[in-house]
Amino acid sequence: MSTSSGKQPTSGSGADPAPKPSRRVFSPEYKLAMVAEYENAPNGEKGAILRREGLYSSHIIEWARARDAGHLGQVDGGRTDTATPASAGSRVKKSADQIELEKLRRQNEKLQADLTKTRMALDIMGKAHALLEEVSGSADNDNPPRRS
Repeated sequence: MSTSSGKQPTSGSGADPAPKPSRRVFSPEYKLAMVAEYENAPNGEKGAILRREGLYSSHIIEWARARDAGHLGQVDGGRTDTATPASAGSRVKKSADQIELEKLRRQNEKLQADLTKTRMALDIMGKAHALLEEVSGSADNDNPPRRS
């Protein structure tokens, strides 16, 4: 890596000898690959992908929005990348309806699981209630023990 001015600082000038950090630039292919990998990862592993690549969730959100809008080449503050949406890859883009459908399907699966848990809990409570009724009824019929 070189400094932005192309000149190396001299050791006698008192300047910091470390080179000036440069801004990272990501290719459109990399952006599309990371968005696809992030979207297809299970919820517990999305953070691991971000840590592994040294990215932030805001990167993924911004790149996904650019992909969905069809102009991935105009992210990063107006700078344009060389790739056009047509040449960005053969990945099939999801429409807003498809994205909403997937979201609703995931929500439906979660609600179905919650409903199953609730039904099981009600079944257990019904059985516990019946058992307590039976124990209570048998306790009323028994004579108390006699003291000798």
